[in-house]
Amino acid sequence: MNMTDTDSYRNMLAAVQAFHDKHDFRNTGGEELAYRVALMAEELGEISACVTKGKEREQLAEECADLFILLVGTAIAAGFDLDGEFWKKMQKLDARDSRMIGGRIRVSEFRDS
Repeated sequence: MNMTDTDSYRNMLAAVQAFHDKHDFRNTGGEELAYRVALMAEELGEISACVTKGKEREQLAEECADLFILLVGTAIAAGFDLDGEFWKKMQKLDARDSRMIGGRIRVSEFRDS
């Protein structure tokens, strides 16, 4: 991989696919979705620990990268286009309103009932 192209989603996708292939994830349970969800929950816990325990920014960044790699790998395992889904979701989010709730901004599909 050309390191000058590291910002390309396609290059990130190819790198994660190569990792999956190297370790034969498809045939050894590494692409099982329930397993991947458990791994993502574990990474969220590690991200939470970084924030709540005041760990260094570098450690937080590494844990976020772990979660992102798992997300990309989940797209591979489940066979969907994460890049395309990202942009579709951003369009939806961009059209939503925001509100202050509990002193923090929230962007959602607010339903007044």
